[in-house]
Amino acid sequence: MNSHGTPSPLKRTVGSNQVGMRQFNERIVLQAIRLHGPLPKADVGRLTRLSMQTVSMIVDRLIDDGLLARQARVRGRIGQPSVPIALRPEGAYTIGIKVGRRSLDVLAMDFTGQVCCRDVLEYAYPDPRVLFPALENKLARVNETLGARAGKVVGVGVAAPLWLGGWRDLLGAPPDALEAWADIDIRTRIAGMTGLPVEFAKDTTAACAAELVMGQGRGIHNFLYLFVGTFIGGGLVIDGRLHGGPHDNAGAVGSIPLGAGRARKPARQLLHSASGFVLEQMLAEAGAPATAAHDHRALAPEWWRVTEQWLDTACPAIAGALTNATALLDLEAVVIDGELDRQLVREIIRRTERVLDGFEWEGMVRPQLLEGTIGADARAMGGAILPLYAHFAPVHELFLKPATEVGF
Repeated sequence: MNSHGTPSPLKRTVGSNQVGMRQFNERIVLQAIRLHGPLPKADVGRLTRLSMQTVSMIVDRLIDDGLLARQARVRGRIGQPSVPIALRPEGAYTIGIKVGRRSLDVLAMDFTGQVCCRDVLEYAYPDPRVLFPALENKLARVNETLGARAGKVVGVGVAAPLWLGGWRDLLGAPPDALEAWADIDIRTRIAGMTGLPVEFAKDTTAACAAELVMGQGRGIHNFLYLFVGTFIGGGLVIDGRLHGGPHDNAGAVGSIPLGAGRARKPARQLLHSASGFVLEQMLAEAGAPATAAHDHRALAPEWWRVTEQWLDTACPAIAGALTNATALLDLEAVVIDGELDRQLVREIIRRTERVLDGFEWEGMVRPQLLEGTIGADARAMGGAILPLYAHFAPVHELFLKPATEVGF
């Protein structure tokens, strides 16, 4: 469904009937079912442009491998009853790790994208001397929870800021606490802990991947994604694909400057106005727990005055950044999510829309603002998606025919 409540056109994932493309065609079939849900073999064939004989052989093989399962026959339609083919949750598992500036999340996810277990560690700043021993313990706990299923874990996905050692003064960290990050390769370190293949993405890019695969991205081809966590950051989707950029840093909205700087004083960035950390500080100064910024307490009557002050600064700053991005990228939509109460996310969208109403849109097409669907787990879930796609999604785009949108 799109934002207007009408069915979204289906994304066609196209395969090849050439000999020697067995693994690629298997991944094409898995991708079609992952994107569109349980499908009869005939619909898989239409979406992938594979012959019915090829689809039937692939589906039967993937059922034997434990990755797909037949569902109950669907009756009551014209023609023969159909048998939907679905992903089998127990077919494979992945582990997602979010290394954040204020918390560490570790979760396990099944083949359908459902979270099986989750563990969290909160801290004031990401000291690697504390973080990595804690991570090792949490990985052991996840393995214990999975039990025999741990043997089906195909990889680990890590979501983390690209500059974990940055913004030390803003976080209030001791001078030497974050320096070690300059010499740490997170991917290699975690591969040594787990013995599994490790994929890595910027934390908000990973969150954007989760939204692309399991949320609003199913019906949008070009959008900017914003996630309000400790800092505000984002990701970028162009032509239905996650766009990382040459430095894997596309969508770094938090670093967008607000106005011009002055001599010897650089311009403030969006993260200085629209981050959860700023709301934490404001609430703490008013006598509330800093953690109230990330749950329903931020909306409580006794603290609403503080939250509203934050909104009065954050939303105009967000609106300005989105306008500049739209002028450059011609966006269909902007998806906003965060480690916040859902009502506060909606209030950010409502107030940002109100600011945008006062902007001059001549020469641009105003994008729609949409609420993200994943929430606080988006970064860790996005991390877990990375190995899932590395193992089971088509990666050789050179072999794909031009994708078109079709309906049944």
